[in-house]
Parts: sequence; structure tokens; C-alpha cells
Amino acid sequence: MLDNISGEWSFLLDLYSGTGALGIEALSRGAEWVDFVEQNARCCAIIRENLHKTGFQDRAHVYCSSVASALSWLDKKYDVVLMDPPYADLSVGDTLTALVSSSLVGDSSTVVIHHCSRQKLPTEVNNFQRVRDRHYGGSYISIYRKGELS
Repeated sequence: MLDNISGEWSFLLDLYSGTGALGIEALSRGAEWVDFVEQNARCCAIIRENLHKTGFQDRAHVYCSSVASALSWLDKKYDVVLMDPPYADLSVGDTLTALVSSSLVGDSSTVVIHHCSRQKLPTEVNNFQRVRDRHYGGSYISIYRKGELS
């Protein structure tokens, strides 16, 4: 998933973090900071443990919160936002809309969403356009950037 990202990616937001694998991979590739958002307390503990094992605990923060709640109080601007929601979550489009309408993304931000192929996402949301899709079996990776055409 990270191989599909171009541009700056110093500050990342990993939504629906699970075990933190995507954000930790970004840290291993040179990201300066990753904020992880995961609502499952057991998964939050696993992310913290994985950060400690990899030595990245000083370059990250784990928020044990729902994504909807975190979008209302996070206050940084991110270069890249990774979203890997559960396939059963049908609110991915609403979450994307809330995210790109927030102050968390700017003109050079990239949003990367791993989603079920049954869930169709819009080609454009609030001046963020889908610039690339990758299809892998039953899943898609959709990449959005501001003001770019597909």
C-alpha cells in the first residue's frame, strides 16, 4: 500500500490502525511521526507493544478512540492519511468526506484508502480527486489528492 504513495510523507495519520502495521512500515521508511487511531483497546495495546519492539515509540502516538471522534479533535495537518477500515464498515465514504472537509489535510496531503471492492467511492470529494486505484482480488486501494485529475 505504501509503495503507491508519492510526495511528502513526514507526518502520517493511520486511521483504523489495527496492529499498526501500516504506520510502523511508514516509520521504517523514514516518516518522522505517525498518529495511530484505533478504537479497540486490545489493538491499541498491540500497537504500543509493536512500537516499543521496533524502537519507534518516540515517533508516534496511539489514540484509543473511534475514527469519527478523533476527526473532531485531532489538530495537526498530515502529509498522508492511511485508512484501512473493516470491510463491513459502510461509512467509509462518509469518513472520507469528513476527513477532506477537516483541517487535518491540506493542499499537498494524500489520502490512501484500502477498501472492499463492493464499496464504490466517489471520484471527487471536496476538491480531493481519486488519482489512482489499485485492484487486488476483492479489495481496492484508492488514492486521493487535492486538485489533481485522475
